[in-house]
Amino acid sequence: MTYRDDVNESNMSTESRSAAPSIRPAISVDEGELIGQVVSVSGSRVVARLTVRAPGAAAHGRDDLQIGSLVKMPSAETVVFGMVRSLDIPDMAGSDDRTEVRIMEIELVGEGVNAADGGPIEFRRGVSFFPRLGDGVHTVSQEDLMRVYARPHVSSVKVGTIYQDKSLPAFIAVDDLLGKHFAVLGNTGAGKSCAVATILRAIISSHAEGHILLLDLHDEYSHAFSDCAELLGAERLKLPYWLLSFDELQEIIVEKSDTREVDRNILKDAMIHAKQVFNEGNDKIERISSDTPVPYRLSELLHYIEESLGKLDKPTDSAPYLRLRNRFDALLTDSRFDFIFEERFTVADDMEEILARLFRVPAAGKPITILDLSEVPTDILKVVVSLLCRLTFDFAFWGQQDTPVLLVCEEAHRYVARVDDKGFELTKRALSRIANEGRKYGVSLCIVSQRPSELESGILSQCNTIFAMRMSNQTDQEFVRGTLSESALGLLDSLPSLRTGEAVAAGEGLSVPVRVHFDLLPEDQRPLSGTAHFSEAWKVGSRIEGHVGKVVRRWRSQRR
Repeated sequence: MTYRDDVNESNMSTESRSAAPSIRPAISVDEGELIGQVVSVSGSRVVARLTVRAPGAAAHGRDDLQIGSLVKMPSAETVVFGMVRSLDIPDMAGSDDRTEVRIMEIELVGEGVNAADGGPIEFRRGVSFFPRLGDGVHTVSQEDLMRVYARPHVSSVKVGTIYQDKSLPAFIAVDDLLGKHFAVLGNTGAGKSCAVATILRAIISSHAEGHILLLDLHDEYSHAFSDCAELLGAERLKLPYWLLSFDELQEIIVEKSDTREVDRNILKDAMIHAKQVFNEGNDKIERISSDTPVPYRLSELLHYIEESLGKLDKPTDSAPYLRLRNRFDALLTDSRFDFIFEERFTVADDMEEILARLFRVPAAGKPITILDLSEVPTDILKVVVSLLCRLTFDFAFWGQQDTPVLLVCEEAHRYVARVDDKGFELTKRALSRIANEGRKYGVSLCIVSQRPSELESGILSQCNTIFAMRMSNQTDQEFVRGTLSESALGLLDSLPSLRTGEAVAAGEGLSVPVRVHFDLLPEDQRPLSGTAHFSEAWKVGSRIEGHVGKVVRRWRSQRR
């Protein structure tokens, strides 16, 4: 027999229920209106029958119930709080007196307990004393809501307001949010970029010495953080080739073919030789490998290839050397790659300056570095992103938690896709290491994506706080559903109907799962992620003379 059958066959009257002895909690708390009775308890889920009433009778608090509403159940030692997951009327006319049977499913989220110091009642996650069959279910008061959604005792910041009560602020715990990674997911136009900007603004407002590296693939955020960020576009970005690991360099230089392994071996020998020559006499470096981050002259590497080519006995063996030389020649003459290959003959060991600029050490009033990757050539983007992710982890690893770093990956589905057909394997490897090991060394990861179902599941599963915004795709909804706790599942049913700027937030960074409305930023602090105004542009047409000519010049110079 199901619980609904059991409820329908119940002949307990309102009078007999009210006459039944009630067990008061050990703590003193306003119970609120009695709206139902517990009829089933299973794990973290409770089923309650709403108080029987005749059609048309006043219901007060019970008619205010909706998915995501909080209710409370006084138990022997605590007051247990739960979130409404579903509401149901299994039988519209199930009895002779034409009363309704209403069923409410509740996910338990925490409990109110006496403070250790005798102060006000405190809310804590988890449940130590479960409701019992027959216990009453009550509405929550404004005081209860303030208790549950109160500012955490740890370092926290306000990012918005609670959907149930717009007068209540929504807080996130900074250390739990950053220390255990987080993700912002949702459809295009749901407000992801603005949500990210709101979260980052809130964090740096009280943590001015932060270190945030934001990978911006569409130049959206430079407008939002122009007053507090170091903006590095294609013209100011400097990532010299000698910072590349061997795998990253060969991804640019070595073509994918049957002879790939031969070309790799030649390039590796040339790379080690060039590093040894440049760093000869440096007693601070005991051993140099192909991945040791030390400078070397590209001219020395090319000289090694030429010299090796001249020592060959058979002309047929020259093919791999010629392929490498020709590939280098092509890259060195392409101005789009200047930010990597600008230093060819004169090389300076400025690794400290590069890392200090990337990770804002010191912050100097600008704790964010925005890397505008919109002008980076597609065929090298995968290597650049891999390099930045690897540098972030290595910087924190060798920094021994002295300088924690937050890495924000916008459009993450492009380079950490579940099915990788674009050669982003190195990036996935670097981000997987951050996701799995980063919190031990002080690296936090923020994943931002409009297609969560296309993301590598292992990386997203390490994000312990999720901000799920409007999402209409069923596959994406199911994927997100699999990453969240049971207590948030009822809220997820509202994903397709969320308004712009709203999110279902759950995880370690919040006290309980909640539907939050993000604070609206001023116009000059919002990312430039709006959609083109077709209706306006197509009415008046382009009034700019020479517009097509400007497009062609930008196109050819690869400069926007």
